[in-house]
Amino acid sequence: MQKVPSETLPIDRKKRLVIPYLELPLRDPEERVCDFNDIHIPLTPEEAQREASRCIHCPDPAPCMQACPVHNDIPSAMWLIEQGRFLEAAALYRDTSSMPEVCSRVCPHEVLCEGGCVRSAYDGTVQTGMLERFVVDYERRVKGGLVEVPVGKPTGHSVAVIGAGPAGLSCAEQLRQKGHDVTVFDAKPTAGGLLTYGIPNFKLPKDVVFARVEDLKQAGVQFVYNTKIGVDKTIDDLFAEGFEAVFIGVGANVDAPMKVEGNDLEGVYPATEYLVRANVPEDIWPEEYKGKGPLEVEGKHVIVVGGGDTASDCLRTSVRLNAAKVTCVYRRSEAEMPGGLKDRTWARQEGAEYQFLTQPVKFIGDENGRLKAVECVRMKLGEPDESGRRRPIPVEGSNFTMPADIVVLAIGYWPDDTLGKTTPDLKTYKWGLIVTDPETGETSRPGVYAGGDAATGPDLVVTAVAAGRRAAAAIHKYLSGLEKAEGQPGSEEALQPVP
Repeated sequence: MQKVPSETLPIDRKKRLVIPYLELPLRDPEERVCDFNDIHIPLTPEEAQREASRCIHCPDPAPCMQACPVHNDIPSAMWLIEQGRFLEAAALYRDTSSMPEVCSRVCPHEVLCEGGCVRSAYDGTVQTGMLERFVVDYERRVKGGLVEVPVGKPTGHSVAVIGAGPAGLSCAEQLRQKGHDVTVFDAKPTAGGLLTYGIPNFKLPKDVVFARVEDLKQAGVQFVYNTKIGVDKTIDDLFAEGFEAVFIGVGANVDAPMKVEGNDLEGVYPATEYLVRANVPEDIWPEEYKGKGPLEVEGKHVIVVGGGDTASDCLRTSVRLNAAKVTCVYRRSEAEMPGGLKDRTWARQEGAEYQFLTQPVKFIGDENGRLKAVECVRMKLGEPDESGRRRPIPVEGSNFTMPADIVVLAIGYWPDDTLGKTTPDLKTYKWGLIVTDPETGETSRPGVYAGGDAATGPDLVVTAVAAGRRAAAAIHKYLSGLEKAEGQPGSEEALQPVP
């Protein structure tokens, strides 16, 4: 897709600055808490065109592009949307992003592309996230539900991708475009990883994820589910089966434990289990949750521990499950919370409450071993710790008790160290994260690449997408080198995608 040079556009920046800011259309909180449907009301074509026309087309490189981890050409997309050329805008996003339908929904735009928008100094940023969503949703409707992934001339090479989350799916998409055979292995019953099992429908509908997976299947990507690499078979087994390269995109999906007395009581849940049993159809639940049944939350007091986006997801899920009271407790102040402001705002609109500078120190059970209360202590902020946030310090004698029927621990995630333990010569660090070259995803093991949360620890979906794409480019180069080493004809030329 041809870039639209900002210096050639016939624009009057002064006129654009008076076009009013578009408040995102949202469903009323009292209505949206009654279901798990998307809270956004889709833009009309006229709204999209007007909002895109607020872009003042900063000289290259535009701050919004620089702030985007996949460097979407946002100014050119805005120009195309303004002209009503929605399909061209969608194609432009797909040039640089493997999952624009997902990133447009879950990215913290306020600190990425929209955070870089210079219009925020006037009357509010251009709503680039919703505009990206509008054009890719429009594209899928016009094309009847499937978006074609271009497939390159067959190379005869095969790559195994471990993990069907955003990093793995993005790597698979790019490799298929180069003409390589790709098989994606995942331990769960279906694809998506965090996108399917960790993000509620009101934020990211499952159909959006499954549609993108179907695009890849139609392009020839193979999927093997219920297969955990490192347990059911090893990376060495994959090479023995004929795969010439491996990409690891398993994420960091082990719930961090909370070492508090009573954490084994009935009614204390890790965030992942809570979100799966509340948001995911039972027929695709992981094996460890089979037979447990849906959550029973109605009329109960729910406390969510944590300050990230997962905590917001658990709060908003609890409200939709008709909890009597939903409270987030966080040991620092709101200013130190790592989660997005928009999610907290929506959680408050929907009825969730917050207790800041509060730390649980004991979960209290009844005579049947079921949670009935949480003992907490008030905190104060001290000097900054290694994360740069002020360290929370307990206030002596400030203990108090809160009634609770359910506690959800949304305090972060750890990597799964299985692959590090079962793969010779694969270097890891920090409890199982995989050592990689950040530019290529190369690991210490030849032919093995990794990216996303498996290498960096928990981060954004869009950074996982970017990592998967970078690794795919490096794997393509690696496979080209294998052909040269073996003296096979036309290595580089044969590996180019069909126009």
